[in-house]
Amino acid sequence: MELNELEQAFEQAYKKAAEAVYFSPGRVNLIGEHTDYNGGYVFPCALSFGTWLLLARNTEKVMRFKSLNMPEVTELALSTLTTPLPANHWVNYPLGCIAQFIKRGVSIEQGYDILIWGNVPAGAGLSSSAALEVVTAYAMNDQLGTGYDRTQLALIGQASEHEFAGVNCGIMDQFASAQGKKDHAIFLNCDTLEFELVPVKLEGIKVVISNTHSPHKLDSGAYNDRVAQCQLALKQLRTVRPELKNLAELTEAEFEQIEQAITDPIAHKRARHVVGEVQRTTDAVKALRRGDIATFGKLMCQSHVSLRDDYEVTGLHLDTLAEEAWKIEGVIGSRMTGGGFGGCTVSLVKDEAIPVFIEQVGKAYEEKTGIKPDFYIAEIGDGARRIA
Repeated sequence: MELNELEQAFEQAYKKAAEAVYFSPGRVNLIGEHTDYNGGYVFPCALSFGTWLLLARNTEKVMRFKSLNMPEVTELALSTLTTPLPANHWVNYPLGCIAQFIKRGVSIEQGYDILIWGNVPAGAGLSSSAALEVVTAYAMNDQLGTGYDRTQLALIGQASEHEFAGVNCGIMDQFASAQGKKDHAIFLNCDTLEFELVPVKLEGIKVVISNTHSPHKLDSGAYNDRVAQCQLALKQLRTVRPELKNLAELTEAEFEQIEQAITDPIAHKRARHVVGEVQRTTDAVKALRRGDIATFGKLMCQSHVSLRDDYEVTGLHLDTLAEEAWKIEGVIGSRMTGGGFGGCTVSLVKDEAIPVFIEQVGKAYEEKTGIKPDFYIAEIGDGARRIA
């Protein structure tokens, strides 16, 4: 939708004009999956599509929330803004962010009417939830004059996901949505939150996102199970390395020396993925910096194999897209991206191979799954901002 269409939709919903418009992007992670909540490195970039938030003040001491994807308006008294709604209610995502301001001692005396619209494909693993959280945090920060920086806004979004959506996510998604920069990816240390914006220079190559249309469900428990399994591995490793703070601190060589301390076989596989993925991510960024795209692509493929075999978060749909992509001449690398259990793959594809990639991967995927995938040529965009 165009901005003027969103403004007309706001006026139709609330019978007045919007006073401000904000935007926050979705993200795609090029490499570094399930390392963020283990204190490791990730390498995401913000996308050009995301979530818009329009608002206007009201005089009724209430917050009203409407999504253009939903018919109803949810109205909440200001006195109830720290209480979650029932599980799976979409308003918990923006509400949880507003609650974080109150928990930080910010007094909210002003009511707002809020309209939300987004074009991140739902359930695609491209962080539609983080985009909604960050755009809310950015808007409230601007309206309330609280002066939080972008890292603090990302942390507010993460806290909302933990406390109001029940997903024990890492910081990557919200951080990418808040801190993204056009034509750059973010090399982020999820333990210290130190980061570097790395130019993504792909001469004659595009980032192609392939959507399984098999929606992932991070709140289904499988994601939280992986978090718990990593915590168990860390607990057992601490019997021999008590000073260990995160799994991601270990090099692959160090892990091999002490891995026998992990007696649970599932936890062992999860830890092995995390340690290896941190190394792959570091190596991939080094390769990108020196212009070695071939090595970057090989590491992407290795990442998918580890996510398939050790972390077990891929499944038929993601595996089919990745494995069919690997067969195409002109594909530099391809892997699942996001939390897994459905969602999307991300591929580096030479320009001249893109039509063949879309045709052949799409045909093979539909034959195997009965589902028609979608393909997006990704543009790397800027992070959260005020539009109007």
